[in-house]
Amino acid sequence: MNVAIETEGLTKTYGALTAVDHISFEVREGEVFALLGPNGAGKTTTIRMLTGLSRPTAGNARVLGLDLRRELPRIKKQVGVVPEHSNLYAELSARDNLIFMGQLYGVPRAERGERADELLRRFRLGEKRDVPFARLSRGMKRALTIAAALIHRPRLLFLDEPTVGLDVVSARGLRALIERLRGEGVTIFLTTHYLEEAGRLADRVALIVRGRIVALDTVEGLKSRVSRGVTVEAHLASPSGEERLRFRGEDVETALRVALDHAAAEGKRVMAVNTIQPTLEEAFIELTGLSAEVMLAEKGNR
Repeated sequence: MNVAIETEGLTKTYGALTAVDHISFEVREGEVFALLGPNGAGKTTTIRMLTGLSRPTAGNARVLGLDLRRELPRIKKQVGVVPEHSNLYAELSARDNLIFMGQLYGVPRAERGERADELLRRFRLGEKRDVPFARLSRGMKRALTIAAALIHRPRLLFLDEPTVGLDVVSARGLRALIERLRGEGVTIFLTTHYLEEAGRLADRVALIVRGRIVALDTVEGLKSRVSRGVTVEAHLASPSGEERLRFRGEDVETALRVALDHAAAEGKRVMAVNTIQPTLEEAFIELTGLSAEVMLAEKGNR
């Protein structure tokens, strides 16, 4: 499989502060790759370096086979960037924003209008084509910002905290859109501090804490790293009521035996038994040493 992004020791310092600390990883073409970490971990700084908005202090990267330091103009023509806060113009209409972004990305004049209309239809914004950006709902603003980043048909899309501030319905729609883009072969690099979002969308996840990547794997791979032994949940019944209890063992047979022994000792019947898989939250806590609540803390400097 071809590699869309390859970093080697990528580092960014601001005086005595090291925002990104010698990180090395690969992103494969056609995958959704999530950089998951708490606020202030270095996620946005990483995107800013990979898209040329911030110069690395040390290390380097190749993006779509091109050297980040020497071939940045060529890289910019082939990637789309969706910042956490929209870069579109409040007074321009939805359609005019797309046409303007097409101009900035070098889309031929004859194609800009057609591509803008195509994206408005695709993002279900056709009825809002003449509405100023400032008057769109938050979810529509986010969708239009992504549409603008696709106007030049990039091979690689960077999404920085794509669902922050969105309501549940808008966030669900945006996740569905990301899944459709992946199905069309677009490589997606997203940052997020939402564990559920990373678990649902990403083919692979890199956990970043204090500027360093502490683990990188598929979601199932990360979960397996904390799967010491087996947990089963038993649904127990007795004349006085019902309860669900969890039992651990080195393997399924051992855990099940513990459950059955407990039921027999308490005079209860085992109605059902389920094997409990570790969650991404449990993997995150064990691999990073941080609590899940840290991920939802107020944003700090990145």
